[in-house]
Amino acid sequence: MTELELKYGCNPNQKPARIFMESGELPIKVLNGKPGYINFLDAFNSWQLVKELKEATGLPSAASFKHVSPAGAAVGTELTDVERKIYFAEGMELSPIASAYVRARGADRLCSYGDWAALSDVCDEQTARYLALEVSDGVIAPGYTEKALEILKGKRKGGYNVVEIDPAYVPKHIEHKDVFGVTFEQGRNDFKIDEALLGNIVTENKDLPQQAKRDMLLALITLKYTQSNSVCYVKDGQAIGVGAGQQSRIHCTRLAGNKADNWLLRQHPKTLALQFVPGIRRPDRDNAIDVYLSDEYMDVLADGVWQQTFAVKPEVLTAEEKREWIAKQSGVTVGSDAFFPFGDNVERARKSGVQYIVQPGGSIRDDHVIDTCNKYGIVMAFTGMRLFHH
Repeated sequence: MTELELKYGCNPNQKPARIFMESGELPIKVLNGKPGYINFLDAFNSWQLVKELKEATGLPSAASFKHVSPAGAAVGTELTDVERKIYFAEGMELSPIASAYVRARGADRLCSYGDWAALSDVCDEQTARYLALEVSDGVIAPGYTEKALEILKGKRKGGYNVVEIDPAYVPKHIEHKDVFGVTFEQGRNDFKIDEALLGNIVTENKDLPQQAKRDMLLALITLKYTQSNSVCYVKDGQAIGVGAGQQSRIHCTRLAGNKADNWLLRQHPKTLALQFVPGIRRPDRDNAIDVYLSDEYMDVLADGVWQQTFAVKPEVLTAEEKREWIAKQSGVTVGSDAFFPFGDNVERARKSGVQYIVQPGGSIRDDHVIDTCNKYGIVMAFTGMRLFHH
């Protein structure tokens, strides 16, 4: 049996704590730092996500995890000038795997604060340099270049968590966990998600372009490793809103949709024109942008505290301007880990530019959900496979 002793479990009072295998070697090496219990939960879940996402798309993949759910996930495609600006990556050299992480982190930069990063490919210098600029707890990858490891070892006063995983490792088919002293056993969810899963298009509109298929795969694989109930909005190979752990499906759809709207609004000309005080930290910029896009900004103006963040008084982005900007958006995909029980989920999703939906189907109200999609010309595929994760 091999094991790694941990400082404590989920909370400081939960001792002793360790990770171990009853037979064989642990599939990881800690190259730097001292990862904790939650760090390893994030690491193992996020690694599975990016490994499967690369297998499904053929593209370098990355994820940004917080509390055992992804704040974002993405494949490594080239960033636009606007994306570079809103992700604070202007002027940086970005390899495909670096681009994947920048985009994963950019899905919800507020929630990615202090994240665990996962990379499908070897971590190179460009990825390490971007990670070094962000507030992050650690990273898992199948390997690290010498320069990347040198950079990461200098992060957080030398305490940054760097974990290398054996990409050939295959876990046992049966998995266990204890709750309240009772052991639960189940078969591991090794269900393969690929394009063959997308063939059952149930709506009148059956035009499903290749890019939308890729986005559906990204949504489904992200959901497979998101605490349920969960809904995921995706655009151009990047998650732009993840709603995790809600008891109601519509609340998942609203939560993820509101995050997607914020991502879209970060690209509004007024948001792009924001001028910050010199030397402002990246997290403070993220917080300021979040406040600017919220109703709280009027209070900031009224209290006269905007000078603490902005070099020039920002012009108000009105509620009407927000609605108009979001209404212009299109090409967004939504995935759900279980069926939509009512058409209200479709109504909410389409307000954020959703044109494609992928979900298991199987509700007694499937006809109503399909009719709602048909009303807006939305393409919807039924997979027949639930993706709960607890």
